[in-house]
Amino acid sequence: MNIRVVIRLHEMISLENTGKPSDLADLLNVSERTVYNYIAFMKEELKAPINYSPVKESYYYSEPPGLRFVAEN
Repeated sequence: MNIRVVIRLHEMISLENTGKPSDLADLLNVSERTVYNYIAFMKEELKAPINYSPVKESYYYSEPPGLRFVAEN
C-alpha cells in the first residue's frame, strides 16, 4: 500500500467526490482492481466506514472516520 494513495483517497472520500471506481482509478493512476483493494484495506485495517452511493457516484464515509494524517516537517 502506498500511503500517499491512501491519504489522497481519504481526502476524496471526505469530500464525497470520488466518482465511479473507474474514474477514481484514472485520477489515482492505478487500476480499478487496485482501487477496490485500497478501499478494502481502509475498511478492514483502518476501520474506515466507507460506503458507495450509486446515486452520487461517489464513495463516502457513513460516519466520521476517525482517520487523521499529519504531515511532518
